[in-house]
Amino acid sequence: MSVQKQSVSFTAVAYDFAKELVESGEYPNVSAAVSGELAKSKAERQRERAVLEAELKRRLSLPLDQWEPVGDASDVTAGARAHLAALTQKS
Repeated sequence: MSVQKQSVSFTAVAYDFAKELVESGEYPNVSAAVSGELAKSKAERQRERAVLEAELKRRLSLPLDQWEPVGDASDVTAGARAHLAALTQKS
């Protein structure tokens, strides 16, 4: 595995957490803790994405008569439109 050296900054809370992981023996050093936790986060995101994709495929495979109506299409975007309008008014 290749190593990419990079200088990064952390909040005090994040750095303290990384040090706790090292002190508990989970990782040999802060660099390994950061790399390990990023790898865990990436794996969790991939799992979440796979679950979402599987659920979308399942729902899309349903016959049309089993689909739930969502109402008027404008209702689906009403919240987003209201949010954008509020942002525009603040500017």
